[in-house]
Order: sequence, then C-alpha cells, then structure tokens
Amino acid sequence: MAVQNSPGWRERWLLRRNRILAAPGFQRWAMRLPLLRGTARRHATAMFGVITGFVYTKTLTAAVDLGIIAALHDRPESTAGLADRAGIGLAAMQRLLAAAAAIDLVEPLPGDRWTLGQRGAALANNRGALAMIEHHKLFYADLADPVGLLRRGRGGGQLAAFWTYAEAAGQGAPASDSDAGTDAYSVLMAASQPMVAEQVLESHDFSRHRRLLDIGGGHGAFLAEVAVRHPGLALDLFDLPPVAAAARPLLAARGLGQVTVHGGSFRDDPLPVGADVISLVRILHDHDDAVVAALLAKVHGALPPGGTLLIAEPMAGTPGAEAMGDAYFGLYLWAMGSGRPRTAAAYRTLLANAGFSRVGEVRTALPMVARLIVARR
Repeated sequence: MAVQNSPGWRERWLLRRNRILAAPGFQRWAMRLPLLRGTARRHATAMFGVITGFVYTKTLTAAVDLGIIAALHDRPESTAGLADRAGIGLAAMQRLLAAAAAIDLVEPLPGDRWTLGQRGAALANNRGALAMIEHHKLFYADLADPVGLLRRGRGGGQLAAFWTYAEAAGQGAPASDSDAGTDAYSVLMAASQPMVAEQVLESHDFSRHRRLLDIGGGHGAFLAEVAVRHPGLALDLFDLPPVAAAARPLLAARGLGQVTVHGGSFRDDPLPVGADVISLVRILHDHDDAVVAALLAKVHGALPPGGTLLIAEPMAGTPGAEAMGDAYFGLYLWAMGSGRPRTAAAYRTLLANAGFSRVGEVRTALPMVARLIVARR
C-alpha cells in the first residue's frame, strides 16, 4: 500500500490561498476594499485577456488579411475606402476597425478617417511578424480542438504536416510535391530570421572570431545578417543537401558567394571542421533531447580547443515572458510533433554532458525573441 507524503508548507499555503480566492464572498470583499481593489482589477483584466485572447488574435489576422495595416501604412483612409479596398460591407468594416482600435492596431482621425495605432505601426514593416501571422493559421487550426490535439499525441495536424512537408522537400521530394511547401518554408525563415539575428549580433562580438559555421542555416538568412556587420569573417553554412544546393545561388545573388556551403544531415553526417565559432539559431528547441545531445557532442568534436558555440532561441522560464515558453512554444512544438521548450538551465546540463566546460548566458535586448547561451570547448 502506497504511503502518501504529508503536504509541505508551500502546498498547504497554495491550497488555502486557492480556497480563499475561489470564494465569491472574498471576491466581493476584495473589490470593496481600497487596498485590494487595484490588485483584484488587474487580475480580473488579465484573466479576461486569457479568455478573450483568441478574439484579439483573429482581429489582428483579419486586419492583415484585408489589407488594413498595409493601406494605412502609406496614408490615412476613410472607413468607406477601407471597406471598398477589402471587399466587405461598411458595417462590417466599422465593427472590425472598432475592434482593431481597441487593441491599438489602428487609431481614429477626424472625418471618419483612420491611421495606424502604435502596435499597427510597429507591425507594418515587420516582415517576420507578418510571416508568422500567416503561418499561425495552421497552428490555430490545430488548436480549434485542443483536447483532440493532446489526445492524439504529438503531431498529426496541419502544423505537423507543414513541417513534415518542408523537411521532405529539403530531403529531395519531387518538385511537383515540394514547391509550395518549400516556398512557404523559405518565406517564413527568411522573414523571421532577422529578428533573431539582431539579438545575437547586438549581444556577441563576432570580431573576435575567424570563421563561423551556422548549422541548419537554411538559405543563409542569419549569415547574410552577420556578413553585413562583419565582412571579414569567413562564413560556412551546413544544411540538408537540397537546402544547401538552393542556398548557393541565393547567396551568390546577394553578393555572398564567399560563403562556403556544405550539404549534409547533422543527424547522420560529420560536421565540417575549421570554424572557431558555431551557431545553432532556432535549431535545438525543434528537436527531442536525444537528438540535441548527439548534436551538441558533434559540435564539441568539431570545435578546436577554446572554440565557441552560440545557442540562440526563445527559452522556457524567461522572466517576464514565461507564457511564451511553456504555453506558446510548449503547444506549438507539441502540434509540430517534435522538440520542447527548454530552460537555460536545461541547456547548461546538456552542454556539460557534451563536454563543454565554460557555459554562460549573455543578455539580449528582447529575450522573448531569443536568449543567447555561449559555451566554450
């Protein structure tokens, strides 16, 4: 017969706290007491945001898909003009604009005209965010039945199909089957990678290095950003052979023909040697622990003594952005069918097991976009 452990003080406190907070009488009392009223309102507002957040997301999607953000980026426009441009009725556009104004996407002007709000203005030229809004339609389709998503196990929905399709395209699926998948994947990566690259480039001094190898570098979006800041740095890219083949002409067209491109699989093939710094940019959280451990061991073997590894990606447990880690990425990667969000501490353990002796984190300006771990061999 199993013996149940007695609850500790923290568990007893949490259970008591939850009983108090759940009591309707306490809630009414808290709203009447001046000292607690502000706190109660903030919690109520935050809870309402959790309940209604999907509506705000769909308001944003509609504003982007109907061209409102793009139209108002150039100049103010009337409600009627926006309705005509979008091909919807005036009453529908009025309702959408009111919703968009409530979340600061647009802002009213005299004469029934509109301009961008602060959030809308910040979004208008953000290609990465706009690409993610389009991409998230697949994820939200899977989340329409979250219980079904969890019950069927990892993957199996539209998001998993997208990534499986992209991977199959990268491994040489016939062009008739892979063009759409590769195009969508390439657009998403090229648009979203500069957001992460900015965090890395502002936080790490690449001038101290001689040669950089970017593993899983796709078509070279990250290396292109590095090359602008550090033109004297030798650059290598490693990705699946068909991806590497597509990257060569794209890099040459951008004036980056000096990038050495290697085709191979980091699961099955040895990594190129010769670089004194290796980057894994948004790579590890897409893979399960066994794959990550094996890759880190390969990286350790490919680096010279004193060589540097950079890991850049969003991480679980990020102060001020905790929900982004386990709530957003936790379910996203579950739907994708691979990987999990990891804390910086989890990466330190994996790196130590791979043989890295000096591991630390360098602060980035926007840790919710990417945190940066630096490990030395």
